Amino acid sequence: MTIWRRGLLVWLLIVGVESLHGIARRLILEPSLGDFRARQVAVFTGSALILTITFLCIRWIGATTRRQLLGLGGLWLVLTVIFEIGLGRLMGLSWERIGSDYDLPHGGLMPIGLILLTLSPLLAAHLRRP
Repeated sequence: MTIWRRGLLVWLLIVGVESLHGIARRLILEPSLGDFRARQVAVFTGSALILTITFLCIRWIGATTRRQLLGLGGLWLVLTVIFEIGLGRLMGLSWERIGSDYDLPHGGLMPIGLILLTLSPLLAAHLRRP
């Protein structure tokens, strides 16, 4: 199995875990913090989940060079943005609501999460080195 297929399988695992994380956010955080603040907090908890999954899977993926690791992160970035926007629209969210997560000057913290997602293969490989 190639690096890219394994990377895709790990991305599917990340999306599945993040989907459960989103459900937990709505049930646990949203009632006390409100929707927007809960989404802000979830960027950091979600980033921790992504880095943990990547840390556990990076050796299995087999990416070893800086180029492969950054390429894998770039692939995950593109797939995640497509997934997030597609799911948001499928759920009937407006473009304004979807965009609010990406509006850093107004508190949307998704760009921070996406940067961490993109760099997670490189960070995990660095942390796993003896």
